[in-house]
Amino acid sequence: MNKILAYTIAVIVMALVTYIPRALPLTLFTKQIKSRFIRSFLYYVPYAVLASLTFPAIFYCTDNPVAALVGTIVALVLAFFKGSLVLVAAGAVLSIFIVNLL
Repeated sequence: MNKILAYTIAVIVMALVTYIPRALPLTLFTKQIKSRFIRSFLYYVPYAVLASLTFPAIFYCTDNPVAALVGTIVALVLAFFKGSLVLVAAGAVLSIFIVNLL
């Protein structure tokens, strides 16, 4: 099998795998969901998925794990004190840069 066909099949399979979980709720749930538990669960799913995808990458973004840990702590502290997204990201990057200089 040539590479183009293999890549095309892989892209189609990935598209189906990501589309089905999005289309299923639209087809299965025709009425408004009344359960507070299910509504809150569905509300927090995107945040949980985003966190589970990005959090491990934080520790592998630099060759120095100490710098990554310091950047994570700075980002968490700035986010806890309601810093804007730009401030949190800039603070984390700046702290990693400073630790790498030391």
